[in-house]
Amino acid sequence: MLRRLLNIVRRRRLDAELDAELEFHLERLEAEHRGRGLAPGEARRAARLDLGGITRVTEEYRDQQRIPILDTSWRNVRYGLRSLARTPGVTTVVAIALAVGIGANAAIFAVVNGVLLKPLPFPDADSLVAVNHGMTGTNDELPSAPYLYFTYREENRTFDGVGLWRILPGNITGLERPEQVRVLYVTSEILPVLQIQPMLGRHFSNEDDAPNAPPTVLLTHGYWQRRFGGDPGVVGRTLVLDGQTQDVIGVMPRRFRFLDHEVDVIAPFQLDRSQVTLGRYVFPSLARLKAGVTLAEASADITRMVPLAIERFPPPPGYARERFAMRPVTPRLTPLKDTVVGDVGGILWVLMGALALLLMIACANVANLLLARTEGRQRELAIRAALGASRVRIAGELLVESTLLGVIGGALGLGFASLALQALKLFAPPQLPRVDEITMDPLVLMFTVLLSLLCGIVFGSLPVLRYGNPTVALALRGGGRTMSDSRERHRGRAILVSVQIATALVLLVSSGLMLRTFQALSHVDPGFVRAEEVQMARITIPFADVPEPERATRMQQDIVSRISAVPGVVSAAFADLAPLDPANRGSDTVLFLDGLTYAPGQARPLRRFEFVSPGFFHTLGTPIVTGRDLTWADLYDKRLVALVSENLAREEWHSAAAALGKRVRASPADPWREVVGVTGNVRDDGMHLDPPRIVYFPSLLDRFWSTPTVSFRSATFLIRSTRAGTEGFLRDLRAAVSAVNRNLPLAEVRTLGDVYQKSLARTSFMLVLLATAASMGLLLGAMGIYGVIAYVVSQRAGEIGIRLALGARPRQVRHQFLREGLTLAAAGIGTGLVAAAVLTRLMSSLLFGISRLDPATYALMTLVVIVVATAAAYLPALRASRKDPVEALRAP
Repeated sequence: MLRRLLNIVRRRRLDAELDAELEFHLERLEAEHRGRGLAPGEARRAARLDLGGITRVTEEYRDQQRIPILDTSWRNVRYGLRSLARTPGVTTVVAIALAVGIGANAAIFAVVNGVLLKPLPFPDADSLVAVNHGMTGTNDELPSAPYLYFTYREENRTFDGVGLWRILPGNITGLERPEQVRVLYVTSEILPVLQIQPMLGRHFSNEDDAPNAPPTVLLTHGYWQRRFGGDPGVVGRTLVLDGQTQDVIGVMPRRFRFLDHEVDVIAPFQLDRSQVTLGRYVFPSLARLKAGVTLAEASADITRMVPLAIERFPPPPGYARERFAMRPVTPRLTPLKDTVVGDVGGILWVLMGALALLLMIACANVANLLLARTEGRQRELAIRAALGASRVRIAGELLVESTLLGVIGGALGLGFASLALQALKLFAPPQLPRVDEITMDPLVLMFTVLLSLLCGIVFGSLPVLRYGNPTVALALRGGGRTMSDSRERHRGRAILVSVQIATALVLLVSSGLMLRTFQALSHVDPGFVRAEEVQMARITIPFADVPEPERATRMQQDIVSRISAVPGVVSAAFADLAPLDPANRGSDTVLFLDGLTYAPGQARPLRRFEFVSPGFFHTLGTPIVTGRDLTWADLYDKRLVALVSENLAREEWHSAAAALGKRVRASPADPWREVVGVTGNVRDDGMHLDPPRIVYFPSLLDRFWSTPTVSFRSATFLIRSTRAGTEGFLRDLRAAVSAVNRNLPLAEVRTLGDVYQKSLARTSFMLVLLATAASMGLLLGAMGIYGVIAYVVSQRAGEIGIRLALGARPRQVRHQFLREGLTLAAAGIGTGLVAAAVLTRLMSSLLFGISRLDPATYALMTLVVIVVATAAAYLPALRASRKDPVEALRAP
């Protein structure tokens, strides 16, 4: 078998050896016949008869020396390549069309594969789950809490490990310059649950995570390289984190990435079990299922443990245990990958569907070109059939040619996909997770190869079905100048063009709906004005440096004063979190209203708490609807005041004015706080979501959540200035902060305009890709109409000449072909409108402020298709009307 395979590539040498051997035997037999007295010509003929036929012997020998089916396939490939080389124009156009279609699909599949299909980069990642909880009677979802963590850790029967984590900012000092870093705080189980070992050193032990244990940290690989130059001797050194000296015990490997979060340093929580109370649902949690355990079994197991947790831990001050027992949280386990990916899957599948439609348009266009090309070869195919070529042989050769075109298009498409993938990663929205996992890996290459072969077979099957069995007599006598294109042939090409138009219209409607969505989002009032003029930077004051809460707030006020003195600054303020900060989501909690009672077990709505300084609303441009803003006296005198958003005021008290004087508090143990102002609504969660109901508390306050004094040391400073975003302005800001404390670095430096644009990035990303696909689809559809009308004109040249010679006006000829083009477009438009009405259901969740059946969008895109189709049909129609009758009649 191996020898036969090798003989395929050694065919020329073997054929030469066979020819020489046959010639030797032929000469010997001829000599024998000449010796018997035959003439040279008769001796040669007799020798051939004795040998049994040169061709038969040659074929029998080849069958013995090679694998017939492979040998035939190899000949078909060579013949196909020569055939394609004879029509370089058609081959080039087909290859480019397929390269665009296949390349675009390969690129988006690489994204789908990297984001949705690949497992997380942890061993046995399918057994990792996120441990969240729901509130009884609501759809709200909460993270975990320390009291649940300790209970799950001690009592579970279905986990190999469970832990808590949280990412917070921290200050690194003591190096050449202060720096704010992202610190991943974990319980000791998190890294073992992920089954990731440090590259250097060790991970946290239970002793490291114990209360009051010596502080330890792990460095991520990127931070180790950036700040320590990859020094392997870093283990055992110390690092000053938030004013506290920490021992570096290890470095994580390069491949480590915590879910989809960028972190620099990892530190243990060191939770004190004796201080844990019920509540505090602010800690994300993850766990690893034991082998063979299902999500349902694990959910049932931890549901069993919730009542145990409520009994084991005390309620916070002011709360009764019965309140937690009557409305216990309900566990919600989800695969960890689903938590990382979020809702981006729907977007990617919509995009992949759109690009699949684009590929369908390209294939229809290619099929039309190949039909025309194969029709021009009818005489050649008929002659081959007359010489004995079977239908299977001819059909196989045509199919090999189309498959070769698919392979060529796929090879070019890989290059296009590589470039497109780089552009996608560069302009991808920040909400797109796992960007580092998006690569042209073997699965993507296999997908591209299979797609190329499938395309070649699909668009190549039409010429095979139509011309794979040539009618010899008809083809040999055809080609006269009076023959016009048959209705049957024209109908096939017309159907393909209509499919292209219909598909292009679906893409146009989809992109039009996304454009209307983007416009609607852009006109939504975000709750602030001129976001590009608001500079933001996060500054954290370490507890070790400034332990007193009031002193920390005074330092923040000093920073505001220094910044306000910077040239060009209009106003400055700070808050625990900036608008549109992703950390805002999932932090909503219960608000108590004076005079409002709930029935036992009745769910309380969750509200968002934000902690702000005086001037916050002025800096943002958020209006005070009624009442007043906070003052510094409110903070330092610890006045019991608060502000609420207008939507909260209307929901609870029916009007903004009615909210003034009402009282609220965060827990039953807290004092009541008077509502002194109502602010405009701020779309904290993005322009596509309703603004949350927000309560604004002073950034320094007493007796909050049962804590004597609360000060938010890590705060985002907001500075309004026309200089926002410039390097000179940032230098001035750093100098102003350094004048207060030189160990306070600026982190998360950006403008509110940047954050606002990122909130629209998902929609704009979809819009650009859909619009690009729609434009390319429309162009291919226009090319299809142009090609069909131009082909019909060329085939009916004789008819056109006769009509013009008999007195037909050029305008009549022009209108006839224009009608044919618009008829094709009309058929495609009708089908496309119906298809769009059905398929746009898949993207309903991506739309905002617009119906998926928006009449204006459908009408406008239909008009676009009509205009483009008219232009595409007009050009060949114009050429037809300008033909010289004599030349047309002479045309072959």
